[in-house]
Parts: sequence; structure tokens; C-alpha cells
Amino acid sequence: MLQRGKLLAGALGALALLAGSSFAQDAAPQVASVIHAGRLLADASNGRVLTEQSILVGADGRIIGIEAGYVTPPGATIIDQRRRFVLPGLIDSHVHLTSELGPNQLLDEVQLSPSDQAMRGVQNAQITLGAGFTTVADLGASNDAIFALRRAINEGRVQGPRIIASGSSVTPHGGHGDANGFSPAVVDVLRSPSACSGADDCRRAVRRQIQAGADVIKITATGGVLSNTAAGVEQQFTDAELAAIVESAHAMGRRVTAHAHGAGGINAALRAGVDSIEHGSYTDAESLRLFRRNDAYLVPTILAGVTVEEMAAAGGVLTPAQAQKAREVGTRMRQSIQNARRAGVRVAFGTDSGVSRHGINAREFQFLVEGGYTPTEAIRIATVDAADHLQLGDVTGRIAAGYAADIIAVDGDPTQDVAVLMNVPFVMARGATFKNE
Repeated sequence: MLQRGKLLAGALGALALLAGSSFAQDAAPQVASVIHAGRLLADASNGRVLTEQSILVGADGRIIGIEAGYVTPPGATIIDQRRRFVLPGLIDSHVHLTSELGPNQLLDEVQLSPSDQAMRGVQNAQITLGAGFTTVADLGASNDAIFALRRAINEGRVQGPRIIASGSSVTPHGGHGDANGFSPAVVDVLRSPSACSGADDCRRAVRRQIQAGADVIKITATGGVLSNTAAGVEQQFTDAELAAIVESAHAMGRRVTAHAHGAGGINAALRAGVDSIEHGSYTDAESLRLFRRNDAYLVPTILAGVTVEEMAAAGGVLTPAQAQKAREVGTRMRQSIQNARRAGVRVAFGTDSGVSRHGINAREFQFLVEGGYTPTEAIRIATVDAADHLQLGDVTGRIAAGYAADIIAVDGDPTQDVAVLMNVPFVMARGATFKNE
């Protein structure tokens, strides 16, 4: 018995030594797959394009590393992208996955349940991922619908991009994010659960959204094009309400992004300390100064402006109140991004898809380039900068060791022509291949 005890102690000691040895500490993680990349833009912040590279992906969905040449680790699945240009998965900082603007927009508000919206969200999430967008921020949806979709994707039950979700927008009563254009009885049923009036009530709305599961607080600081009311696009929250919203959100570890078109509303939101502005159509010199002072991001959504302009001209979708605002705002969005670029304002890629059709998100690149950005700068805005904006800078946006394996490949060179990003034949999200045509 004594001898057996000595042998057992010796074995345990040997195991302890092995566990503490450099061999155990330095054991390489298992390579599950390797992407052979003909050309690789791993980090758009430096713009360096490498050739003939191998991206090693672990079983946990993270990137293990990049090696020169085409290596073939034992047991790894080889994914051949040698004839393609490989780059990080794209990030859209403003989408609405559970809806899409169309002729039935008013009926959809009263006919579709949150469950219906979630089912539509599943389809739109797959379309968005297939377009090369591996991360999105969903800014304004039914809490039940979008939080359920986010959970299902996180659990691997459905396929879709990583979702940062705000849920219901915090809005003033009767404001852009509230129910408008219906009879009083219907408005009472459809009223936003996050509608508020007065600073204390707005604090309550923010806290309730965080309690419900919001990753970020989205507010409607001004009127909007698609609210069915002739209330303009200027400031709707009071300064005191804006301050209460930002203070409450920041105290609970949430950033605040503000839908804002009119300059007065943009500037009031920035003075209150919001972290980013969505749309920013009528920025002025004071807006640009406040953006720089606060180190805030602009999410321009030029595609949304172009879309509503086209809808207003064609007729059949927008109500008269919506069409009038659409004609005024669309052109201003294109001017705003030019002003932002010249002033050095930080910009994150966003489209407001759901206003435009899901899956054509990459059309926004064209408008960024028309606004003066180089193709590589536009890609940076949709990868490194958008990741930083969404506080995912150490998770995604680059192809580097330790980052999520969010990777796409295209035919052609997007650093020369961003139009090639409209057709993405290879998509990997969090280490799983979603598409490889």
C-alpha cells in the first residue's frame, strides 16, 4: 500500500511539473481551418496588401495567426481563396433587420406581431450576412423581436451577423420614434414603450431599455423623414431631457447614439454628450467643432437618403408628409459627408438598411468614395473604425491573431474599385463558413 502511494505521488508530481512546463504553456491551439488568400488586406488602417498568405482559424472561431505562403496544418480544412482578395468582414453600424420599407409599411405596423418581425429578421439577417456584413448594429426594433434574434444567432440556432441591438428607440411622445398617423385609439396601442416626456421620465425610459437588454441606447433627437407626421426634422427632445438620457445611459455602461437631421438637434445632442450621430444631414460649423471636441462618430447612412429620394420621385410608398421631408434631406446627406471628411470627423459605416433593401448595404461604399474618401479609407470606415465605434475594436474589424474569424473574399480589388464589394462570394463569420461560391 505504501509503495502504491509513493508511485501515485510521483505520478501526480510529474503531471504537475508537466502542467507548469513551457511545453504545456506553449502548446499550439488546434487549427480547424486555413484560408489560402491570394491577396490579403488584414488591416485597412495601414492599407498594406499581402500576397499568398494563410489565415489559420481555430476551432473556437478565432484567428490563430497569419503565415506567409500556403501552409497546410495537419487535420485542417483548406479553404481555397487563392484567386480572390481577402479582407475583414464588413460592419454596418445602422440597420433594421426586422423590417423593410415598402408599400405595406402602415399595415405592417398593425398586422405584424413581434414574432412575425423576428421571423422576417431571420431572413434579413441571412441576406445581410451573405452580403459580407458579419457585424451589424440594429437601431430601432421591437424589443421582443430583435433581442430574440440576437440570442438565436449568439446560440448558433440561426445564421446571421453579430448583432449589437438597441431595441426600441427612446423618443419624445409624438416624436420620430413614436406611433404617428393613426387614430388615437390605434396610437395608444402602438405607442413606443420607450416614449417619454420630461427628464425624469426619460431617465426611466433609458433604464427600462437597459433592463430589457439594450446594448446601446438609440434616441430620436430630431424629427425624421419616415415618421408619418409633418413635424419637420429639427430638435424634439429638450436639452434637459437629452442630458438626463446621456447621464442615465453612461451611468449604466451604455453608449448613446442619436438619430439627428437638423443642425440644432445635432448640436444639442452633441452638447449633451451623445457618443455618435446617425444621419447628421444638416451639420454646420458648430456641429463639426462639437464632433471633434467630443471625439464622437458620425454614421452618415447616405444610402437611406438616396433611397427615400428615389421613393419620393417614384411614388407609391411614402406618404405625403414623408415624401416632402425625403426630397429635402437626401441631398443634404451627401453634402454632410463631404463636410465631415474635410473637418476630420470620425466616421463609421452605416446604411439604415430596412429603409433600403437588405443585402445592398455595400452600395454605401460608392457614396463614401463620391464624398472624397479613397476606397481603402472607405473599407477602413466599415471595418476598423466601425468596430471601434461599436466598442468591438478588440473583437473584429481586423484579420489578426486573437480576433474573431470574420472574413470575406471578393473577386477583383476593392482597394481600387469598391463596386466589387457588391458581390461577396465568400463569407466566414466567427470561424464558420456561411458562403463559398
